Amino acid sequence: MTNAHHIQAHLELLRDPARAVAMSAYMRNQFAFLGVPATIRQAAAKNAVSSLDLTKKPLELELVKELWALPEREYQYIALDYLHVKSKQLEAHHFAFLEFLITHKSWWDTVDSLAPLVGILVKRYPDLLERVDAWAVHHNFWLRRVAIIHQLRFKKETDITRLFAYVLQNASDKEFFIRKAIGWALREYAKLEPNAVSDFVFEHPELSGLSRREALKGISDLYFRK
Repeated sequence: MTNAHHIQAHLELLRDPARAVAMSAYMRNQFAFLGVPATIRQAAAKNAVSSLDLTKKPLELELVKELWALPEREYQYIALDYLHVKSKQLEAHHFAFLEFLITHKSWWDTVDSLAPLVGILVKRYPDLLERVDAWAVHHNFWLRRVAIIHQLRFKKETDITRLFAYVLQNASDKEFFIRKAIGWALREYAKLEPNAVSDFVFEHPELSGLSRREALKGISDLYFRK
């Protein structure tokens, strides 16, 4: 039995078909679910991981691959939790693996959890930023979303020049998840530099209404320009 099968055996005991229908509907019926609530899933996965002693072992990409291949969405969540626990072991060569995960079984729930892992890698290996630059104009909008939001936790270390460049490269995009990402990234940076963000928003009317509204949430009227 592989480690993934061991985890699967623990989770299968918690399957709730009725709850699974509702959870799948919430995700527009794109994925099957076991129907296990987050807190219960996390506890069960933690017990399974502990029984395998995985926290003390090197990062196992094969485990992540096997969990990602399983049909129920909860297994992708467990894979992501595992990657976050093992984030200190991520190295430059794992960048391509994260790209694979971003572009397979893609939806906001997994993509937004992978974005901070990309952020960890580029801070650790700045040469990878060239590849994120390429994502910012990629035909796959999930990669573009990650490029835009990967700095959300950077705070004062945010590369604002790069952030603004990514935003402008995607300003005319009509995809909801791109427009929302732009507003989210700008709003997060506005917590530090409200003037810079409000000035940027009002200087670029090509930004969508959604992006503008999201970016300016929480900024006092003191910073607004008419």
